[in-house]
Amino acid sequence: MKTFLFAAFFLGLGACAQQAPAPLQGEALVTRGDYLVNGIGGCNDCHTPMTPQGPDMSHALQGATLIVAPTIEIPWAPVAPAIAGGPAGYTNEQFVAFLQTGARPNGSHPRPPMPAFRFNEEDARAVAAYIETLPRETP
Repeated sequence: MKTFLFAAFFLGLGACAQQAPAPLQGEALVTRGDYLVNGIGGCNDCHTPMTPQGPDMSHALQGATLIVAPTIEIPWAPVAPAIAGGPAGYTNEQFVAFLQTGARPNGSHPRPPMPAFRFNEEDARAVAAYIETLPRETP
């Protein structure tokens, strides 16, 4: 009887333990990516052409000349590349790894003002999923 009570106690305790949430998929993953890109990351501040009213969202993340520059000599990227539809030359897995490590597939790092993001895997996958839904730049 003691063994039964002991086993029942631990089974009950296990049922109360916090369960890991299921990974986001589909539309929920894209929605999370939208929130991270547009609400948190500020990606449009550089990767989207600017108008006097702010980012031109009809060309969201299609690349842009930066409207800011450093006042001293430092390495600087004057143009933010197009990333809508996924960055050119990256597989989905390479883009996810870039968002997690800040390193390109060849091991190099982007120049400022691009921050070295260190997303966790689920958030990196969400950002990649959202960006892949955006239309690529049209000439």
